[in-house]
Amino acid sequence: MADTATIASLATAGGTLVLAFATFSATRSANRSARVTEQSLKVGLRPVLFNARSQDPSQKVGFIDDHWLVLRDGLAAVQISDENLYLAIPLRNVASGLAVLHGWHVWAEHVDADTPAAPIEGFRRLTRDLYVPAGDISFWQAAIRDRDDTQYEPLRRAIVARSALFVDVLYGDHEGGQRTITRFHLTPRHHAADEESWLWLCATSRHWNLDREDPR
Repeated sequence: MADTATIASLATAGGTLVLAFATFSATRSANRSARVTEQSLKVGLRPVLFNARSQDPSQKVGFIDDHWLVLRDGLAAVQISDENLYLAIPLRNVASGLAVLHGWHVWAEHVDADTPAAPIEGFRRLTRDLYVPAGDISFWQAAIRDRDDTQYEPLRRAIVARSALFVDVLYGDHEGGQRTITRFHLTPRHHAADEESWLWLCATSRHWNLDREDPR
């Protein structure tokens, strides 16, 4: 016949084991709930940029040297004026978080779907903060004025030849996280040297996630 001390020890051990399982289960549940909450918060902050639609309102884009471009019909603007190179893309944020634009990289040569995004250190920082509200439109803009800039001559040749251009835009949420690179493909709408020859068709071709696992 088992003594009282042995029975008490077994009961205590059993209770401790049950408590350990309960604690482990509760911890897993709490961690799962925290991850779901964190993911929901990130989704609420996450921006996703596409080119604007043809029916979106026109936008007037000003540069620091008082040069102006007008974006309309969802078309990008690429122009040479006084030997300065100006580019602008109308954007639409299709997600629920504010987009803050960080930088850009222009490909003057053709790139395809297998060409990775430009390395972060190759991006040029914007001279002012640009924002795209959730569910609304705004724009990206850039200019190259220095003839000694390594991108100046290749980009100028591509514009004059009316070759396709590719622009990688780096952006994130308003807290500086969820950084994303979106590539835009620009093709000339008009080949004739008329007043609209600088309006280019714009399409979104690829997204890369930098701060989370890429879906591909």
